[in-house]
Amino acid sequence: MLINLNVMEKELKKAFMEKSISLAMENVENFKGGPFGAVIVKDGKIVGKGNNQVTVINDPSAHAEIVAIRDAAKNLNTFDLSGCEIYSSCEPCPMCLGAIYWARLDKMYYASTKDDAAAANFDDSHIYKELALPKEERKLPSVQMMRDEAVKVFEEWIKSENKIPY
Repeated sequence: MLINLNVMEKELKKAFMEKSISLAMENVENFKGGPFGAVIVKDGKIVGKGNNQVTVINDPSAHAEIVAIRDAAKNLNTFDLSGCEIYSSCEPCPMCLGAIYWARLDKMYYASTKDDAAAANFDDSHIYKELALPKEERKLPSVQMMRDEAVKVFEEWIKSENKIPY
């Protein structure tokens, strides 16, 4: 019997995306947070999952992707998620996209878009616009202070033989 690996791979990817979407729907049905879900997969198995928990635990960083990254890192006992892929029910916001890069995930799949999210009042366009502006033109005042003292911390980090680079 000849098995078409491409078909099997597509079905597996579809199942992972379905899981991320079902996590999002569970939140909506159970009033547990925003309509977002994510799973992290390694070697064809889910190693981390998350749904939006912002309003449940009063943590503005508890987006589905962040929760899934934390879960996978804990389950795999590493901060480096190379070799993993993330399936998100929605295109990640700037914070989550940054976390995905920092976690070194190999690939990202997403279902709905940032425009779909904006239509449901989850609009991140203001963040993208702010990031494109010079610091002095942003709405959030940003004041640099005590740089010399803070740079010393980096100098010590550079010299340290006990650091774990990441």
